[in-house]
Amino acid sequence: QVQLVESGGGLVQAGGSLRLSCGASGRTFSSYAMGWFRQAPGKEREFAARISSSGGATYYADSVKGRFTISRDNAKNTMYLQMNNLKPEDTAVYYCAAATRLFGDIRSREYDYWGQGTQVTVSS
Repeated sequence: QVQLVESGGGLVQAGGSLRLSCGASGRTFSSYAMGWFRQAPGKEREFAARISSSGGATYYADSVKGRFTISRDNAKNTMYLQMNNLKPEDTAVYYCAAATRLFGDIRSREYDYWGQGTQVTVSS
């Protein structure tokens, strides 16, 4: 089992940057594929980015491709989401998730553990 805690959210102006972190408990972090999802007010949770257990494979939603970068440091049990050129439509609660598999998925149901989320607000 793994527990996840997100941090790094906040209020930023359009065009700005934020880096989210997802800290994980346990000694098997490197065996989990990880993902970032987000949920805007009144909308369903949507996939943003995923990374394989080793960190060698990544995949992004079209809406964030070229602006967001997902990475992980297995030695620190931490995953990151670097968000650049933020837009007001990026405003959402961002969740990190862990899947007991080597490669992640864009479907939220494929993830077994979730953090509580961190709010990102982008002002225009």
